[in-house]
Parts: sequence; C-alpha cells; structure tokens
Amino acid sequence: MVRKLIAGNWKMNGLRADGLALARALVVRAAAGDPPDCALAICPPATLLIPIADTLRGSGIRLGGQDCHAEAKGAHTGDISAVMLKDAGCVYVIVGHSERRAEHGETDAVVHAKASAAHAAGLVPILCIGETLAERDAGETLAVVERQLRGSMPEGLKAPQIVIAYEPVWAIGTGRTPTAAEVAAVHARIRPLLKERVKDGAEAPILYGGSVKPSNARELLSIANVDGALVGGASLDAADFWAIAQNSP
Repeated sequence: MVRKLIAGNWKMNGLRADGLALARALVVRAAAGDPPDCALAICPPATLLIPIADTLRGSGIRLGGQDCHAEAKGAHTGDISAVMLKDAGCVYVIVGHSERRAEHGETDAVVHAKASAAHAAGLVPILCIGETLAERDAGETLAVVERQLRGSMPEGLKAPQIVIAYEPVWAIGTGRTPTAAEVAAVHARIRPLLKERVKDGAEAPILYGGSVKPSNARELLSIANVDGALVGGASLDAADFWAIAQNSP
C-alpha cells in the first residue's frame, strides 16, 4: 500500500511573520504526539523557503517549491531553478499546476522539461494534471488527463521519484468537488498509465486536489488509488491542514 502524502500548496500567500507562524504551528502539532499516519509536506512561496526550512528541521514535515525553471542556471530573470530549491532545503516541487498552465501558457512540453530538471536536481516533482469544466462537460476528462500525463512526465522514473496530482481545474478554490465515483474513475485511469511508464508504478502516489477540506477529506482519501491530497486554501490554516492529515485512512 502506498503511504499517503498530504501536501499543502500555499500559492502566493504568506509574508514572513504569518508564514513562519503557520509553519511553527504545524511543527508544534507534529511534536505534540498523535501524528497523522501519512507523510506531510508544505510548499510556501519562494521568499519563505529558507526560513521555513530551518523551522521544519527535525519535524518530519518536508518542504517543497511551487515551480521551477527547466534550466539549472542562467539569464532567466525572476525564475528559480530546481537546483536552487534543492539548496534551500526542498524535497518536492510542484510542476504543471493548472494556474501555471493557464496564466503562464505552460504546455505539456514545458512541464516535461521542468519535471526533468526537478528529477535531475534530486527533487520529487509533484506533477499536476486535470481538466477544465468545458473539457469535463464535453466528456474529455480521461483523454485530457492521459494526454497531459503522457506529455508531461519524464521517462525512466521509479515510483519514489514522482508524485501525480489530479486536480480538476473547475474544482480548485471553488468549493466544488467531483463525486467519489468521478474521482475514482480518473485515478483508476492514471494508475495503469503509471504502471506503463514508471518502475513499480503501482507504488507511485496519486494525489487528489481541488477544494479538499476537513469535511470531505476522509471520503476523498478513502477512494481507491487516491494516495493523498494536494491542499490549497485549507493548507493556510494549521488546524484545517492537520485535520485533513488526521482524516487520512
């Protein structure tokens, strides 16, 4: 059985004081006993990575970046490389998030290059895939997910070197979630694709993301092939994020 992973994506939220306070609140909970039976990670803004890395040290909570460039260094003003994220203390990096695909025009090829750079730097890419509402209404969900996965994921990876996050675009931040049957159908399609392309692909985590909160976490995390969650808004509240983790079956 794949050990579940609960990862928090803080997005563009958090100044130094409140970001560190949130990280410390999670560390306090981790030290207080009765930890959740899952792995935990948080992905704060780049400005907070180094101080939060210091805060998390020894807690068991891992650190991740929210994006990386495909190149290790160079004339790429405003970007951050996977090597830099690794140097800052990161274990994970999110690539291909729908907000990057939509707002920055990232194609599958761009995401593939970023995921490859993350792997080369020793990071585990959290590779995001998911359909828009128009694509779902057109009955294209499984085709979109398959196309994005095939086009975005590097070849030759082993199960511990990749995390997939299925996030239906229309569910992110809206309070709406697919039905359990809809989530199960997508994750059931992703699993054999991973088995085809990843060594020991049955053990590669597939996360669900999109309006995950304490009230629906147990139902979502109980679905077959759902190996954790990529949590957005609820990860900005320590109590909510912890409650989601504790609802991991």
